[in-house]
Amino acid sequence: MIGSLAFLKRSLKKQLKNITLATLAAILTAYPVFASQRLIFIYPPINLSLGIDSLELFATEGLVNKELAYYMNLAGVGEAEKEAFREALLKKVDLDPVQLSRFFNTPMGEELLNRVGNLLSIQGGSNGKYALRGAIVQAAFDQEKGLTLLNFLRHLAVNMQFNLEEVLRAATYLELLGQGTNAIVAEMKTISAQTAQQESVPDFSTLRDIRKRGDYGVAPTRRIRLFDQSREREFDVLLVQPQQWREGKTPVIIFSHGLASRPEDFEDDAKQLASYGYLVALPQHPGSDLNQLQEMLQGFSRDIVKVDEFIDRPLDVSFVIDELERVNRRDFGGRLDTNNVGVMGHSFGGYTALAIAGATLDFDALERICGRKIWGPNLSLLLQCRALELPRKNYNFRDRRVTSALVINPVTSAVFGPNGLSKITIPVMLAAGSSDPATPAAIEQLQAFVWINTDDKYFGLVEGQAHVNFSKLDAQMKAVLDSLPDLTLPNQKVIDTYGNAFLVAFAEVYTAENEEFRPYLSSSYGKHISKGPNYLHLVQSDAEVPLSELFNSRKTARVPAIYPRNNVPSAQ
Repeated sequence: MIGSLAFLKRSLKKQLKNITLATLAAILTAYPVFASQRLIFIYPPINLSLGIDSLELFATEGLVNKELAYYMNLAGVGEAEKEAFREALLKKVDLDPVQLSRFFNTPMGEELLNRVGNLLSIQGGSNGKYALRGAIVQAAFDQEKGLTLLNFLRHLAVNMQFNLEEVLRAATYLELLGQGTNAIVAEMKTISAQTAQQESVPDFSTLRDIRKRGDYGVAPTRRIRLFDQSREREFDVLLVQPQQWREGKTPVIIFSHGLASRPEDFEDDAKQLASYGYLVALPQHPGSDLNQLQEMLQGFSRDIVKVDEFIDRPLDVSFVIDELERVNRRDFGGRLDTNNVGVMGHSFGGYTALAIAGATLDFDALERICGRKIWGPNLSLLLQCRALELPRKNYNFRDRRVTSALVINPVTSAVFGPNGLSKITIPVMLAAGSSDPATPAAIEQLQAFVWINTDDKYFGLVEGQAHVNFSKLDAQMKAVLDSLPDLTLPNQKVIDTYGNAFLVAFAEVYTAENEEFRPYLSSSYGKHISKGPNYLHLVQSDAEVPLSELFNSRKTARVPAIYPRNNVPSAQ
């Protein structure tokens, strides 16, 4: 897809090759947008169009009329490309039309349509978001033909125009992200390999395998209900603890789930830590959890996430620590070390962990990025830009009892920016995936790694990891994934073993203060457990300078071009 979009950019610089079927196919695949009677292509002074009936004839009968043949000849489309385009037009996606309609009526859904509507507008230039929403939902309601690209086109009630200057800009961002991500993977591979050669580490085959469960066992999970009277906020917390207590103080970990998720989704991670002697608390975050998503899908709410969650989530973590302190002597015999707490989190939970670790909201940076007409290929902006609805004030969620943070696919770049993330001075590990469309590693985690102001920081990149655990998706989401062409899912079992190891190693060194586990926090150990095709590359703080230089290098596609230049990290 990225290659086709790049071809569009080159074609537009060469006479009439700017209007090609290859371009059309790529954009159709990338964005669920099109027109009812005719598609208009605007690239001043060029103004051309293509009838939907030509596409329908081709999709249903395989016939190419003179109008469509004109575009195919311009593009030099071969038989294989024709067949792929035809399949794309007829590929069905199974989505509940009522739930789809409700999603597009949420602030995040409306913003997504608004962004796409800048690229594909109503003929004349008006944003096409309402026409797009109507056509998508009507096609999904069509029991006979369902939601296909062609049926979507049939249901668009007006002519629509591609604003090719904006499409080109969006295509450029996609191309930059793809090239930049490939460059980062290559650089991470090089740095981690070079570091591994220089490290003095033990023979890991002679050490315990921390990917496996520890020696303390795991007690049955308990659920408690907390009520923070100061906020009138009530929420559940899962408590996972070892069967046998370790000697001395018991280290404490707080794990924050992501958007539309739940504590139970990370119970396996908590059990891994508990088996090494940790008490792990997994708070539910009402207003941004699975229950909130279900309320939206069932029509009881217009929000996938409530805006106050940017404030309430870190306060939830502090309140859980407060509660553990309160019941420590009564329920745990005073064993818990609540003055040296580790926080961990995934996605929006990564935001939560970084906020309580000291990162501050940067409304100026957020407004600059969110105010751009064309966004970069970063779905997390749909969430991050909601923070602009908060009252403008200085928010400081730093909890001094939190002494380390491990975050997986965290949301960071716009809501914190370089100024906000530079406030973090405690040890941090960031984990990222090279195939993450929700929080792209090159934008969300690499920048955070450079901007965070601590010498004790780690950056782990897993090739092919894609933000979510695909083995835990519901049936409808799995059906959507099955409808996507050429989708290769990562080996989740392998990725889980990486998590098992580094959750324990990081917690042992920075929460339990056990230096015996430091060798596991090395490029050498990452190489030792890495398996293809989802290879793992781990680097430390000394990789900040070369990664920052790569980020700004003219030799690679500069992903920071997606953002204002004053948001670009620089080596210092």
